[in-house]
Parts: sequence; C-alpha cells; structure tokens
Amino acid sequence: MMNEVWLIGRLTKDPEERQTPGGKTVTKMTLAVDRDYENSEGERETDFVDVIAWEKLAENCVKYLGKGRLVSVRGRLQIRSYDDSQGIRRKAAEVVAEKVKFLDKAKESNNEHK
Repeated sequence: MMNEVWLIGRLTKDPEERQTPGGKTVTKMTLAVDRDYENSEGERETDFVDVIAWEKLAENCVKYLGKGRLVSVRGRLQIRSYDDSQGIRRKAAEVVAEKVKFLDKAKESNNEHK
C-alpha cells in the first residue's frame, strides 16, 4: 500500500503554531493549489488543502514562511473524524507534511538585516 502526496502551491495565510497537551509543536497551514485544467468558463479552479507539520518542521515553517509563499509539500493524506458543535459527525482531510521545500524567497521587510 502507498499513501504519498506531493503538492505545490501558495500559502493562504501565515502558518499557525500551537502546542499539544503533551508539549509537541504542531503547525497548520492552508495551501492553494491550482488544478491543471480549466472549467467551462475557461478559468482554473483552486483547491485549498490543509497541511499539518510537526516538531522541528513545524517550527521552521512558522519561522520562515508566510502568506503568499510558494512551497512544495510532500507527505501523507490523513482523514480524521470529529463531532462539530451541533454534535454532527464530520470528516476532515489533511496532508501531514514530511518535507516542506521553500520555492521562493521571502520578501524583505524594513526590520530585516541585509
């Protein structure tokens, strides 16, 4: 069996870091990935994929990435179930990142040293 996902896209917002009750670092990001084909109106559609990174990879994503950055993500697809606020059973699909490659350079800000 195989469960491997490769994506290239842009972050829709800055990565969000948090700590689990056990003290592990986890970061959530959303990646906008354009589809390879055009719809009936001649436009490309975009999928918004949730990506989860753990520990050191999570820390590096928060430290070096931000909204709009172009990244490559390699990982595995994970489907989890949860109950929403109304008690309805829901499913969520997300990619658990094993490797994140930064494909563009960060924009310089006035606070960065050259």
